[in-house]
Amino acid sequence: MKRLIYILTFLLCLTHVQAEDSIPARSETADASLDSIDIRLFDWMMAGLDTTACAGSPDTAMLADSTYKRRLQALPCIVELPYNPIAKRYIQRYIKFGPRHTARIMREAEYYFPIFEEALGRHGLPYELKLVPVIESALRPMARSRAGAAGLWQFMPVTAKRYGLEVNSLVDERLDVYKSTEAACAFLQALYDIFGDWNLAIAAYNCGPGNVRKAIQYAGGKRDFWSIYPYLPHETRMYVPLFIAANYVFGYAGEHGICPDTIRTDRMLTDTIVINRRMHLKQVADVLDIPIDDLRYLNPQYTRDILPGNKDYRLCLPVDHTVTFITQQDSILAYNAKELIHDRRSEIDVAQHTSVTGGYMVNGTMYYKIKHGDTLALIAKKFHVTVDQLQKWNGLKGTNIYAGKNLRVSP
Repeated sequence: MKRLIYILTFLLCLTHVQAEDSIPARSETADASLDSIDIRLFDWMMAGLDTTACAGSPDTAMLADSTYKRRLQALPCIVELPYNPIAKRYIQRYIKFGPRHTARIMREAEYYFPIFEEALGRHGLPYELKLVPVIESALRPMARSRAGAAGLWQFMPVTAKRYGLEVNSLVDERLDVYKSTEAACAFLQALYDIFGDWNLAIAAYNCGPGNVRKAIQYAGGKRDFWSIYPYLPHETRMYVPLFIAANYVFGYAGEHGICPDTIRTDRMLTDTIVINRRMHLKQVADVLDIPIDDLRYLNPQYTRDILPGNKDYRLCLPVDHTVTFITQQDSILAYNAKELIHDRRSEIDVAQHTSVTGGYMVNGTMYYKIKHGDTLALIAKKFHVTVDQLQKWNGLKGTNIYAGKNLRVSP
């Protein structure tokens, strides 16, 4: 798992570059070298994946250019998916080296794509944008990049907060499939409003609008991805061709012998409950007898397994447990609450010395530091208690005490 995430982090552009990195002028020699490196790294990454026994037939990858072009044109897409040698290389490598990888993603897509499509349709955006998280995270909701991006859509914290996602010690809504998808729709629409071209918007999603603007300037004002291609950051040059290749592979996987991996039906049928009280996922797991890992899979945004409460939070459950949750909610909230929820002090009394007796308070209890010459009888008299009480509160069997020790002098 870690190996896959790290590889995808580096190769499949799992970050949104916030900084406006400088873009050098075009160098034909450098471009050729970088393209060659792209392909070698991509081949190595795909060859190392082994996630399912479902494999395609590599010999079907070598088709005529006219076939690839015709198939891309036949896809029901608004985003332009032009065919060229760069797109061809990624299509062929997906098919030749990546059938197991693709089969695993196709399995996850059975769960995630309907969620993406519902949001994209509601926002009036092209449905093919559902492939962006395939490039960003390989449909792994817990994916994190070394740059700090997280989730299916790989939001950086600053961008996430700009689009209304909560990111703190307990909650990271970048990992919430529904909320992050809403934010991604808003972000993609904003980028399209800036550039008026979906390929440029997709490129800006990866490297930031500032870098795309710079590339347009270097290209003499041309506003086409393939015209500004040489002036984009290296990662982004790979990004749109990968998007085209992903659309092709998902559209024509069957023609290349690639089939989805086995679907976990217990994770497909889910329902959502709104909770406004503090709750631990372990309370739900133990009372409803749901594996805690399943709850974490369905609710990855709760990074410490805690729903903070005080406002509405969504809890995703297997659909056959939702009614039981509603009827047993009070029992769930009470279950092991002291250990899981209420084990942190909300208020404390600061230790204070009293000028009259020399005692001091800690969390509502009075203590006294024994001095030379003190006896239990003298201390009991000073604090208006009995020797027996002092012995009981301090676990003393006799009357011997020692200077410098602390003695509890109140209940």
